Amino acid sequence: MVMEINNYKTIIFDCDGVVLNSNKVKTQAFYNTALAFGQAAAERLVKYHVERGGISRYKKFQWFIDNLNEDDLAQSKDQPNLDNLLSGYAEEVYKGLRSCQIADGLNELREKTKDSIWLIVSGGDQAELRELFAERDIAKFFDGGIFGSPDSKEVIMNREREQGNIKSPAVFIGDSQYDYTAVKSVGDTDFIFVTDWSEFDDHVQFFGDKSSVIVLDNISCID
Repeated sequence: MVMEINNYKTIIFDCDGVVLNSNKVKTQAFYNTALAFGQAAAERLVKYHVERGGISRYKKFQWFIDNLNEDDLAQSKDQPNLDNLLSGYAEEVYKGLRSCQIADGLNELREKTKDSIWLIVSGGDQAELRELFAERDIAKFFDGGIFGSPDSKEVIMNREREQGNIKSPAVFIGDSQYDYTAVKSVGDTDFIFVTDWSEFDDHVQFFGDKSSVIVLDNISCID
């Protein structure tokens, strides 16, 4: 049961679609990076990515490589290489992440919950996230740390709880089905779903029978 936000000792945020309006930036980057293997291959990767929001790029591109067919491979002069795909993707998202919108209400929520520990737990690359948040002057809000891939969200949350960095009661603010299932698998954490920038089109049906989940437009609606 979700409580008033200032009663939580720990507040965990996803990044894309929650703190930053960056889902579409990353979706386009997946498409552009995969396009060397043809439009059909790029569209398959985008579909896989959108259906698995919050899962790391490492797993998505490995799936992409594993599922390329002969027609896809014939489109490119180069053989698929995970490191090359990851590097190309990182270049695609670099600029977009530095210009996309930061969620309204972040300062106000931090003031309202000044006694709470704040963490980022994202599917994005951890080193990139830390650099990005410092550049955009929002790292200061997340006193509990900024964490991302290659570790999964489940691994991060279990590790940080064991180390005492996540204290109960805790709440996770996410925008994907994977965010919810990751929280459920870890346990002992409430969940708030924010819709405005989400790419999870079936969220109304999915969360319809989950009375413990609060669904809001964005973080400025949290009180």
